[in-house]
Amino acid sequence: MTLPSLHKHELLQREYGQSTFQLVQQLRDVEDRTERTRRAQQIVQLIFRIQPALRDQPDSQHKVWNHLFEMADGELDVDAPFPLVAQANMAPPKRVAYPSKGPKLRAYGRAVEQLIEKAVTLEDASEREQATIIIGRTMKFLYRSHNKENAKDVTILKHLKELSGGQLTLDPAQVDAQNLFEFTTGGRPAPFIVPQPRQEREVRRGSGGNNNRRDKQRRGGKKGRQEPQQPPQ
Repeated sequence: MTLPSLHKHELLQREYGQSTFQLVQQLRDVEDRTERTRRAQQIVQLIFRIQPALRDQPDSQHKVWNHLFEMADGELDVDAPFPLVAQANMAPPKRVAYPSKGPKLRAYGRAVEQLIEKAVTLEDASEREQATIIIGRTMKFLYRSHNKENAKDVTILKHLKELSGGQLTLDPAQVDAQNLFEFTTGGRPAPFIVPQPRQEREVRRGSGGNNNRRDKQRRGGKKGRQEPQQPPQ
């Protein structure tokens, strides 16, 4: 048996199970053609019971009968509803290429480097800035998970500039003022609170103070009020 055939047998055993594979192998020992055909039909029915999803596939009957022919090493002489033909020899799977070198900064991994490579190709300045913010936020989360400590924004900006070759930069003051690299407990970025005018704050503070003073006066008045005493009889 050649190496491709052996590999094909292993795939069919995993797909249909070792017991089914052994039943097909035993068909070659049955001398009577009619009995051999009957048992082959029973095995096909058994396969569809074990894997009912096969019925929804196109040409499922043809596929299963050909797989029986493959598992019998092409020596299955039965009255099949379709002409049994061995499929083309399957080449063994190719070896998956493994990276020869690791990421520059291990805390971020290769995925962040790929995001940076994609971000530097963005031509629109607004899109590049938004991509830089998202990448920086992700880097800070990964840094915290890897090193078990929080990283300063200046450190993330330094690493971001280093990995992008100086092409992705942000204003440190803006990052710090708007908490661009922070997540809330719900996993969303921290909201940016718009500062209110000074006059509006004073008006609110003043109105709140008057209300508090009135409440105190009312409470104090109720507490200090006494019931008139009855003259002695």
